[in-house]
Amino acid sequence: MKFGDYPKVGSFDGVASFKRYLADNAIDIPCDDIVASGPAAPLARSIEVLGRTIPNRFCVQPMEGWDGLADGNPSDNTIRRWRRFGESGAKFFWGGEAVAVRPDGKANPNQLTFTPDTVRGIARLRDEAIAVHRATFGSADDLVIGLQLTHSGRFCRPTDKKRLDPVILYRHPLLDKKFGVPASHKVMTDAEIARLIEDYVTSAKWAKQCGYDFVDIKHCHGYLGHEFLSARTRDGRYGGSFENRTRFLTETVAAIRAAVPGLPIAVRVSAFDLVPFKPDPARSVPGKLGPGIPEAVELPYRYAFGIDENQPTEIDLTEPKQFLGLLRDLGITLVNITSSSPYYNPHTMRPALYPPSDGYHPPEEPLVGVARHLQAVRDLKAAHPDLTIVGSAYTYLQEFLPNVAQAVVRQGWADFIGLGRMMLAYPELPRDVLSGTGVQTKRLCRTFSDCTTAPRNGLVSGCYPLDAFYKKSPESKTLAAAKKAQVA
Repeated sequence: MKFGDYPKVGSFDGVASFKRYLADNAIDIPCDDIVASGPAAPLARSIEVLGRTIPNRFCVQPMEGWDGLADGNPSDNTIRRWRRFGESGAKFFWGGEAVAVRPDGKANPNQLTFTPDTVRGIARLRDEAIAVHRATFGSADDLVIGLQLTHSGRFCRPTDKKRLDPVILYRHPLLDKKFGVPASHKVMTDAEIARLIEDYVTSAKWAKQCGYDFVDIKHCHGYLGHEFLSARTRDGRYGGSFENRTRFLTETVAAIRAAVPGLPIAVRVSAFDLVPFKPDPARSVPGKLGPGIPEAVELPYRYAFGIDENQPTEIDLTEPKQFLGLLRDLGITLVNITSSSPYYNPHTMRPALYPPSDGYHPPEEPLVGVARHLQAVRDLKAAHPDLTIVGSAYTYLQEFLPNVAQAVVRQGWADFIGLGRMMLAYPELPRDVLSGTGVQTKRLCRTFSDCTTAPRNGLVSGCYPLDAFYKKSPESKTLAAAKKAQVA
């Protein structure tokens, strides 16, 4: 199949056509012919989480809206998103939002941030989602809502949306160059890491005060928690061995449990992290970036997690399985599996036919990227069946998301279906699927990547093609102009 020839998912004539395409191209994605509804349906099968019974298998993924206020409080846009999550019919919110544990750890100047002045505002997000859910469904007693705690590490932009102010754990030969980290930039010290753990503890206290059911110690997408896992070349207590590279997690968990007893802890982790990709200059033409190709590297490649260091475009789940075993030993039973980073591997993290403005065209059929996710989650779940696992990367499936989601749950590949981009375009999808109404095809996310391109250009994230709230906003015109300039 040649670059650019990948068919649009919406072009398949029904489930049989979609399954035939998967089979013809040896893409291993399970897909049921008919999606069941009613209380006996696989996606409506109840499951125990944190001592609560959750009556369906849809999960709202944590996101960064780039739409908070400068002081770290939620804006009206943020509150609107959470209210829409409350209408979705999903009963499990992994976090709904990535909240920085201190101001200099923000991924953008408008990221939500825990400070004494934002506790009430961040509590309001949960309250608004619960109120809307209760009004829509009659009760919110079966909602479980967590909050993701984060520090953005080498992707910090605390004061300027377009300027990185990175915090790094080690010198990365590719990422330092790609993102302009100068040779003089200092690596975070062990003492600074110890102080950061104190910030996580303080934020966990506030999260419990706000009423959240658990906190997620974020270990994904290239941010600081994730970078610890690949810190093989770092000296000292937090680098080198697997024990050292997971010390930040173990010390943070211990500190939170000592200070906030009874608050459950979860982890969202990038289970694999391929070598960074870039547009192929030989196949880039005016107005169209080339497909992604891997950066040239020296072997062994020692700067990633969950890959074969001698073949850094190939997954090796040996350490991710070990990591999940560590989580189990720490008494952490909630795990959310994702992959890679949107900054240097968007095609593996969120498969899409249309790239973000700072990305590249897909180097593979995007459904291959979906299959890679599903299979990694399947293998990790098989290795640790006692853990409750949320899977990711379902949005690209579009019309066939419910069919694949049902097959995944029915076969035990994952416990929950995590939805991110789709929740911005069509938050009611879980409700429509569970009720048997079926999906509203005109509202499905088609992975145009505007929700990523907008923040890359300093705008708030949202579904500009399909959500009238964003489509009619002044930012929509700014986004259109930025995309036009990119093409030119």
